[in-house]
Amino acid sequence: MSLDWYSLLLEGYVGNIMQISEITKSDFELFWPVFKEVVDAQETYAFDSDIDLETAYNLWCISPQRSYVVKENGLILGSYYIKANAAGPSAHISNCGYMVSLESRGKGVARMLCLHSQEIAIELGYTAMQFNSVVSTNVIAINLWKKLGYKVIGTIPNAYKHKKLGFVDSLIMHKQLKT
Repeated sequence: MSLDWYSLLLEGYVGNIMQISEITKSDFELFWPVFKEVVDAQETYAFDSDIDLETAYNLWCISPQRSYVVKENGLILGSYYIKANAAGPSAHISNCGYMVSLESRGKGVARMLCLHSQEIAIELGYTAMQFNSVVSTNVIAINLWKKLGYKVIGTIPNAYKHKKLGFVDSLIMHKQLKT
């Protein structure tokens, strides 16, 4: 299947075309305020809130196998990275991380990014995708991942220190992409 369909009109979002492309350094610099906002909230990502732009760029764009950004009329709405979840005999399972700007939430951006990442994962030879630490209070993401076929395969008790709620569980979620 061609990835061209990602340059589409999202259902219910008529008139605005969102496009996904591999992220550039300048894209990440524009995305940086979103990244920093998500990290500083300490509600979904286990990154140090003191992270600087260069460290974040290396973590999100250089270390992973690939990273992508979704734009609408030049405005960056969100981003994701894809990499192997583990090495050697477990390198056939992918791992992704997604971030969407606060202003873009509820518009189908995360769904679009996840669907795109699954196609990229298959193109790269991965047979499954696993999310290692989905914070249990991130109900919107959990519900979306479940709708897209991911299953909770484990719970890590008190794995995340939420800024407002204290220690909460994290979920391990998995989806078989192909056999």
